[in-house]
Amino acid sequence: MQKKGFIKDYLEPLIVAVLIALFIRAFVVQAFQIPSSSMEPTLLVGDYLLVNKFVYGIRIPYTNIKFFQFKKPRRGDVIVFIFPLDPSKDFIKRVIGTEGEKVEIIHNKIYIDGRSIDDPWGHFVTNDFPRGYLQRMENFGPIVVPKDSIFVLGDNRDNSEDSRFWGFLHVNAVLGKALIIYFSWDRTAESLLDKVRWSRIGKLIH
Repeated sequence: MQKKGFIKDYLEPLIVAVLIALFIRAFVVQAFQIPSSSMEPTLLVGDYLLVNKFVYGIRIPYTNIKFFQFKKPRRGDVIVFIFPLDPSKDFIKRVIGTEGEKVEIIHNKIYIDGRSIDDPWGHFVTNDFPRGYLQRMENFGPIVVPKDSIFVLGDNRDNSEDSRFWGFLHVNAVLGKALIIYFSWDRTAESLLDKVRWSRIGKLIH
């Protein structure tokens, strides 16, 4: 009796809590950490995000199968996705081109179907700034986005490995939409208090 009481009072609620947490992580919301500078200044290295995994449909874990996909990523959305060249990695970028659109970049200005678009997200470094290993991509395309695919860019255009380098992203590889910064940690700061970027906590991602 004592053993059964322990299982009922302690073990069962714990198992239920774990199952609920796993369900939420798999289908509803997931935490994500920014590991690189490719989305600066929108997102900084050390930002911790919550990602809405339900907004683009329910994805079966470890597959590219989705259900209830009533909405597809739209231009301007910041998304987390499975990196096509290495499925063990998750990337975060911004949607620029959607299915059927012709995308072209001329002198860092984006054209969709031949018309320039407002690009408040693009950030470009000065010519004397270290560019890392990526080549300059001031001009690109034109290319047409295939069916069920999107074209993504990092906001830090001069330091982002994105669709200009590895191609289009299938919508089924999208894990979710970035929602909010719930914590931010600056590992380069000297004092402990300065390491926490208090002003970024609670910031919505646009």
